[in-house]
This record gives sequence, C-alpha cells and structure tokens, in this order.
Amino acid sequence: MLKRTLSLVAGLALSVSALASHAAETLRVSAIPDEAPTELLRKFKPLGEYLEQQLGMKVQFVPVADYPAVVEALASDRLDMAWLGGFTYVQVKLKTGNAVPLVQREQDAQFTSKFITTRSDVKSLADLKGKTFAFGSISSTSGSLMPRYFMLKDGIKPETFFSRIAYSGAHDATAAWVQAGKVDAGVLNASVWDKLVSTGKVDTSKVKVFATTPTYFDYNWTVRGDLDPALAQKIKQAFLALDPAKPEQKAILDLQAASRFIETKPENYDGIEEAARAADLLK
Repeated sequence: MLKRTLSLVAGLALSVSALASHAAETLRVSAIPDEAPTELLRKFKPLGEYLEQQLGMKVQFVPVADYPAVVEALASDRLDMAWLGGFTYVQVKLKTGNAVPLVQREQDAQFTSKFITTRSDVKSLADLKGKTFAFGSISSTSGSLMPRYFMLKDGIKPETFFSRIAYSGAHDATAAWVQAGKVDAGVLNASVWDKLVSTGKVDTSKVKVFATTPTYFDYNWTVRGDLDPALAQKIKQAFLALDPAKPEQKAILDLQAASRFIETKPENYDGIEEAARAADLLK
C-alpha cells in the first residue's frame, strides 16, 4: 500500500513537473480586444511565427473577452505578454506593481484619436451639443480615456453635453456605428481609422474626420513583472530587430501598423495615469 501511494505521489509530481515545463516552453500572448477577434488573430499570426523563431519557443495567442480580462490574466500570471493601450498598462501596473512595458511603435510616442461624423453641420465638438456620441471600450486609451480627458479640459462633460453616450466596444465598431447612423459622431484611434480608410472599410464620402486630439503616449507590448529577465530582454531585442528593409519583416510591421518598434519605459505613461485619475477612472 505504501509503495502504491509513493508511486502515485511520484507520478503526480512528474505530471505537475511536466506541465510546468510545458508552460515554461510556451510564451502566452494576448492583446486588448480593440478590433474584431478575427482581425487580431490575423495580425498576430506572422508576428507569433517570427517570435517563435527568434526565441526558440512556442508562442501561443490567447484571445480574451474584454479589456479587464487582459489585466486580470497578466496580474494572475495566466499571460506572459500582452499588447496594451496606455490606460490598460496603467491598470496592470497598479494591480501588479511590477509589469514591464518593453516596446512601442514609433507612432505610439505621439498618438492621436480622431473624431468622426456623417453630419455636414458638424465642424467642431461644439456642434455636437445635444447629439448622440460613441466611444469605443470604456477601458480604451484612444477610444475613451484620452478623448474624454481632452473634452473635460475644454469644458465638455460628455454625460451632460451629449443627449446619449454609447460604448461600441472596439474602434472598428465605432466607425461602423457612425457610418450606419446609429450615432451622430464618435471617436476612435488614428491608426485604426487610417487602416479602415486604406482598406476601403469606411466610406469617406459619408464619414469625415472633423477633429483630432493632442498627442499622447499609447500602445505598448508589456510583460508580467516576474517573467525571466533574460527572456524579456530577448523579446525586446526581437521587436527592435524587425527591419522594414526585409520584405518578410516589413509584412509583420505593416500588420502591426508600425514603421518600426522602439524602446519604452513606465514613465512614458504617467500622463495617462494623470488623465485616468482626472476622469475618476482609477480608484
């Protein structure tokens, strides 16, 4: 009986060890769901394959249901790395105390949001008084937090300025809502707007940009704070090594809407945290 018990315990220990080893050999990656899930997967596939080659380990994309799910998964070590907006990074940092932003796209150091409408009588935000308006996800930096922050600085409180506020959940959904007339106007990030225009997924004869926010820091690739520092460094170098002069790597950069990746640091997002506190979105 004792031998059988010891054998079972040993077997269990080996199974746990094997699972841990398997987990250690897989980099679990996700992204805030600021676009349709199929689009996120399409954009990540070549990047994931590139990272597998550079790191010598399996890279698994783990879809999440919403923005808070990314924060929880990183905080509970169910993810190793995620593509975050500036606000989501601040939430992860405050929750974990040690999340590390590695890299951002060059344009993320001077990111903007675009206000769009189909209405010919709307030339500025002031013209939207009493009309309907759509943000993206309430947790989105570029689709909610920063546009709201700049509105508040201009004396516009969305809840009393607009007749109705809606949250579409994603940037491409906001554009679709505006184009379909579900709302009079909306706001989305500049990168997604440019992509929708270049791919013909928004009709610019109907939908126009009527205002652009000031610049701010936004998206980044963040790793959990207790990830092996050597692995984190290898990941950073893999991103920094992406070369637009090489066709296969330019294709990866193009899918990420990036000219190249550059290093980033926690202090870059102090302004985002300040905006979140001013908007009473951090407790």
